[in-house]
Amino acid sequence: MMTDKLTAILATLPTLPGVYRMLGEQGNVLYVGKAKSLKNRVSSYFYKNISHPKTQALVAKICDIELTITTSETEALLLEQNLIKTLKPPFNILLRDDKSYPYIAISDDKIYPKISWQRGKHRQQQGRVFGPYPNSQAVHESLLLLQKLFQVRQCDDSTFKNRDRPCMQYQIKRCRAPCVGLISPEDYAQDVESTVRFLTGKNSELQQGLIQKMEQASVELAFEAAVVYRDQLSALRQIQAQQSVYCQQGEADIFAVAVQSGLWCVHLLFVRGGRVLGGKSYFPETTESESDKVLCEFLASFYWQQSRDLPKEIITTQTLTVDDSVCLEQALKQSYGQKITIKSHVKEDRAAWLALAQLNAVEALKARLANKVQVTARLAALQQVLGLDAPPQRLECFDISHTQGEATVASCVVFDSQGAKKRDYRHFLIKDIIGGDDYAAMEQALTRRFSKVTIDSPLPDILLIDGGKGQLSQAKRVLASLNIQSVLLVGVSKGEGRKAGLETLHFANGDTLQLATDAIALHVIQYIRDEAHRFAITKHRAKRDKTRRTSPLEAIPRLGVKRRRELLNHFGGLQGVLTASIKELAAVPSIGLALAETIYAILH
Repeated sequence: MMTDKLTAILATLPTLPGVYRMLGEQGNVLYVGKAKSLKNRVSSYFYKNISHPKTQALVAKICDIELTITTSETEALLLEQNLIKTLKPPFNILLRDDKSYPYIAISDDKIYPKISWQRGKHRQQQGRVFGPYPNSQAVHESLLLLQKLFQVRQCDDSTFKNRDRPCMQYQIKRCRAPCVGLISPEDYAQDVESTVRFLTGKNSELQQGLIQKMEQASVELAFEAAVVYRDQLSALRQIQAQQSVYCQQGEADIFAVAVQSGLWCVHLLFVRGGRVLGGKSYFPETTESESDKVLCEFLASFYWQQSRDLPKEIITTQTLTVDDSVCLEQALKQSYGQKITIKSHVKEDRAAWLALAQLNAVEALKARLANKVQVTARLAALQQVLGLDAPPQRLECFDISHTQGEATVASCVVFDSQGAKKRDYRHFLIKDIIGGDDYAAMEQALTRRFSKVTIDSPLPDILLIDGGKGQLSQAKRVLASLNIQSVLLVGVSKGEGRKAGLETLHFANGDTLQLATDAIALHVIQYIRDEAHRFAITKHRAKRDKTRRTSPLEAIPRLGVKRRRELLNHFGGLQGVLTASIKELAAVPSIGLALAETIYAILH
């Protein structure tokens, strides 16, 4: 039902381009959108029959609308994306992937450059980068291929400088051992040049160059060198034969859209240097119902939220409207200073790329829907076992990880009707507790999580706690202190010998339940519990290893590298420093009494 306030806003909407922000009851931004005509676009949410459930949910929550008028639709698009990145509205497409795309990098070492991979295009200030690749697996496969083809070193600089004999990579013909001078800088430079040609798609030039080198080596009776060139040429031709979609040139992002049962899939195929580097599937949640509008919204989100590596072409399965296409092209050029062409009607190689992307989109959507059916069945089984009125829509599980009290970390994993909701996963670094106190750690993590319940992080239907009665009691006290009563608390304790299938479920009222080892509901709980453990221990190990690599002396003010070295040499190591008295510390040259007192106070 529309309020008088909304009716008044709709009556005064201008027909100008701009950005609209839909606000909730607490003034929180629910959705940000742009429009060529604010009046037509915003009114459509209220005066048209809306069938999409997400749009219905959005409209039901709207209490106010704010407008920003712009001079053009392009300006509105840029402002919209800036606001989405800043405000993170829950009803917008948000590509919350904190990882940059991986690239292959060739260092700028003058004599023996190395080849490696990195995330992000601009992290390496010097040298050349190639990509992007859809994931780290695609990068590793490419690096392995380059090792076999051209044998350019991939070891780190410290290893390279300290070698006195060839490593295993040389023995298996993956490197020519430049570290010990078994290849001349000139020959190595040729291998690097061949690598660059391969990565930039100049394979015709590369093939011709290898043929000439092979023939020249044969004429000079350098048969071993000729064999190397022959093997490289053979491997290169084999690679091209295996690449089902290959041309001599081309740099494009290929987007294909598939929809079924209200679920959208956008598949992105990366093409660089005429080679398909791989693809990635996205499943956007959107308020749009038309495929061209979904794709337009996704493209805008993708290039301003996640990717800043622009190809020369963007090829799509859906034909965008002339206004949308022009608006995106102008906005991209204005933001990145590069002309991008958006097209959907293509021929030959590009048509094959488009067909490949469409096939991947359809198959990815089928797999997603199949998984959704399985998740629905599992949640229904959980509903029956726990005696719930309806299948749970959100489950959270907490776990604590540490090593004898060191580097304590709590994890929170989230599952809903779609499966794991990884963008809602959280880590909590536990501080100011006695090491090894799992109860205090659990209390701190739960308090931090549930004291900040928002629309983006609502209360779960079921809260799983990895632990028995003690951990469950702690969780019960935290929720009671925060006046949270609607959450079903379930503790999951391991059975005898920590054997899977012997778990016992503990409830807040004191009841316990042990399910059959083949029960679907138990498998669901086990999976969520194990995921929470994996997520916690991964972070814990990273934190622990980082702490162990860092000396406690580094945190002491006025204790630079030279003084730290003098301390360690004087006492024979860190343990000697830790057990030394103030007087003993002050006896070290350059330390003095004042600094000795500071060192002792911080270390103890």
